[in-house]
Amino acid sequence: MSAVAVQYKPIEQIKREYLPNNSRPVSTLSDQVTSFSDILRNKFPNYAGAQSTELTFSKHAAKRLGEREISLSDEQNERLSAGVQKAGMKGINDSLVIVDSLAFIVNVPSQTVITAMDSIDTMDGNVFTNIDGAVIA
Repeated sequence: MSAVAVQYKPIEQIKREYLPNNSRPVSTLSDQVTSFSDILRNKFPNYAGAQSTELTFSKHAAKRLGEREISLSDEQNERLSAGVQKAGMKGINDSLVIVDSLAFIVNVPSQTVITAMDSIDTMDGNVFTNIDGAVIA
């Protein structure tokens, strides 16, 4: 048996053959990799690692706050936001969030307070519908 001499082409010659006109190389796997955190943020925007968006109040909720003379302290507002984040982590879409004696119906994906009620202790007989979870914050 005789030895076969193998001659390899220089990398520059291969580049010219397969990448004419100095075009950009075909994307590599590292160009296409998305982090798990990014995928999770896209799928579940309200999970704990996601950038938090500020809670907004619908016109209806703002009207109810005014009519019922409800003003939230910074601490209560933070607890409300934290409750909405917890609801998001559990996959809740429309949540009742209770902060002290106040009750809020919140659309979790849009981070929007739909309505607000005060004196939850005196709400005997009230029924909350169209929610799929509740958080006591």
